[in-house]
Amino acid sequence: MNEQEYYNTIIQPSTAEFKDRGSKFIGYAFPIETIEEFKKQLQILKKEHPKAVHHCFAYRLGTDGNVFRSSDDGEPSGTAAKPILGQIDSKEITNTLIVVVRYWGGTLLGAPGLINAYKTTASLALQVTPIVQKQIEIKYTIQFDYTQLNEIMQVLKQYNCTIIKQELQLFCSIKFGLPKNRLQEVLYKLNGIHNIELVKN
Repeated sequence: MNEQEYYNTIIQPSTAEFKDRGSKFIGYAFPIETIEEFKKQLQILKKEHPKAVHHCFAYRLGTDGNVFRSSDDGEPSGTAAKPILGQIDSKEITNTLIVVVRYWGGTLLGAPGLINAYKTTASLALQVTPIVQKQIEIKYTIQFDYTQLNEIMQVLKQYNCTIIKQELQLFCSIKFGLPKNRLQEVLYKLNGIHNIELVKN
């Protein structure tokens, strides 16, 4: 079987709202790549909605989708986290966070009502943001002399590498993502350039 070369994710944040018997559910979907980003977004939403009774969430990270977490945040077990994560998984996406903020409306919704509300809110948030296919990239850092900049940039551009960070002094350092399906070609090209240091991150 061919190793996976692409993954699906969202590229922009989105918001959607759902109401049931007075309770208001606001769903937020975010593209994230690290657990730090998740923590930051959750903190921002808690500050934005201090009067909300619950901030339930689920996220899945990584191109193999092995890193995930979800929280009912005080709702009955299985009524919020599972339905939210279920929406991420039904779309087969990763590097995605969904937070659903709930304002209490005075009427108990019961487990089926809660499951439906969280599932619907997460689903609506994902419906309003485009899902894209991205190449799986392997991260490398290359260090070289400034005089070699053009030659190296040419290779990175030619193979659609993503530049993550660059420091261009007399000695340069570029951290970049290299498409998994072009790995051998790019490494062959770069290793053909003298006096460079290439390190896998």
